[in-house]
Amino acid sequence: MTNAVAVRDDQRLIWDHVSSGWQRWQPVFERGARVVTAKLLDLAGVAPGQSVLDIGSGIGEPALSAARVVGTTGRVVGVDLSPVMIDAARREAVGLDNVELIVGDLETAALPRSTFDVALSRWALMFAADRVDLLRTTARLLKPGGVLAAAVWGPPQGVPMISLAFRVIAGHLGLAPPPPGPGPFAMSDRDAVRAELEEAGFTALEIHEITVPFCFDSVVDFTRFSRDVLPPRMKQLLEDRCSSVDDPAVWAAFADAAREYRAADGAVSLPSVSLCVRAVAGTSN
Repeated sequence: MTNAVAVRDDQRLIWDHVSSGWQRWQPVFERGARVVTAKLLDLAGVAPGQSVLDIGSGIGEPALSAARVVGTTGRVVGVDLSPVMIDAARREAVGLDNVELIVGDLETAALPRSTFDVALSRWALMFAADRVDLLRTTARLLKPGGVLAAAVWGPPQGVPMISLAFRVIAGHLGLAPPPPGPGPFAMSDRDAVRAELEEAGFTALEIHEITVPFCFDSVVDFTRFSRDVLPPRMKQLLEDRCSSVDDPAVWAAFADAAREYRAADGAVSLPSVSLCVRAVAGTSN
């Protein structure tokens, strides 16, 4: 059985560690990611005056975009395990008086049930220690008939933006595939996603596939991004096996792999598949 507390503690350490990298590359990342944010707001029907919950807000999205839509008569509550990321999100939220950003996990946060019209989540649900429990909690926090709109990653082969560094480093170090559990591709199977949502009490399920148009100006930029957001466990493996996280052979191999995605002008185009889920909370949460 998964130790939920240990998983949450581990996730908090990971996201605290990589927060500076995500902040550094936020403008580049959001150029592609904004299409998913727009899709989630549309699927959920986010509108002025609504109360919106954002699960796993990271450094601010889609909470801040939702806050701009719901306006002064609405409210947004964003929750994330990482205090470092929430600090960054709060800086981004300056001037938005209708958004509250909370450090913690949804399962233990003191939020009143049947409060929110909409729950959003962008690439966060996959990291939950117990996804069905998290989804049940979400359903309880939604008003009856409230909508969940969430994005998760498709299978790793279709998500080079995220998977390429792991594939290259794992190949270079001879690592075995990771065991089942929380991770970026833990919800890439559509049938499993449907089953988990249904088990949690959601109905009217829809799954929409969207290709996210991530792009970097050069192989060098994509390499720097991938190095900057590499999780601490992968960095430690590079330190242990190669004496340095900046081992030239590893990153030369990564750059070679990245050139597969290079266009004639030198830019690196990384179309990556995301699954956008829409589901409705039951009439009795």
